[in-house]
Amino acid sequence: MKKFAAMLCLAGAMTLSAHADSDKATLDSRVSAATATIKQIMSVPDSAIPDKIAQQATCLAVVPGMKKGAFLFGAEYGRGVVTCRTGHGWSAPVFITLGGGSFGLQLGVQSTDVVLVAVNQQGFQDLLKSKFKLGGDAAAAAGPVGRNSQAATDWKMNAELLTYSRSKGLFAGIDLTGTSVTQSMDDTTAFYGAPHSFEDILKGNVPVPDDAKPFVRAVAKYFRSVQ
Repeated sequence: MKKFAAMLCLAGAMTLSAHADSDKATLDSRVSAATATIKQIMSVPDSAIPDKIAQQATCLAVVPGMKKGAFLFGAEYGRGVVTCRTGHGWSAPVFITLGGGSFGLQLGVQSTDVVLVAVNQQGFQDLLKSKFKLGGDAAAAAGPVGRNSQAATDWKMNAELLTYSRSKGLFAGIDLTGTSVTQSMDDTTAFYGAPHSFEDILKGNVPVPDDAKPFVRAVAKYFRSVQ
């Protein structure tokens, strides 16, 4: 009974967070956390996203501090930002929510940074959808690590999105099958002060706000295309 009550409390906290996260200061903080996450991950060559993947990436989603709590069942919840490659650099960011659940008795709550890398145009199109499920609506695979990794996996042939996580300093590919990715229109509108479609923003038709420039610069530094 206590576990059930705790589960309800977690669900209630997530619901309240979903309605309370649209203030500008909170959104600025989320973008800053995403910037720090990318810098920390990519500054360690042995465990960074491989250069070949970074060069081919069409979009990048960063969800800093995704929560995973489990009482009677697993519950995942996180909010992050997405930027996509355009003809003139990386786009201004949009906001997304990741959520999912997995049955099974687990204990504790942990915070994990999650990174999704779209590796082709289909992955880009996935991120333009209002909602999709990893491993269902979009082909996803745990990504290889190591800046100079030559790992020849099936990702290049079959995956649209490569998935990674970082917990307690360890960065590695992770299977996020069943996780839902949803556009956070309220957060995106609050950040820009006016409504813009995800397509307009991610295709580079909306200027990068000053508060998001450090994030976009960090992505551009590490995710350069092949010259």
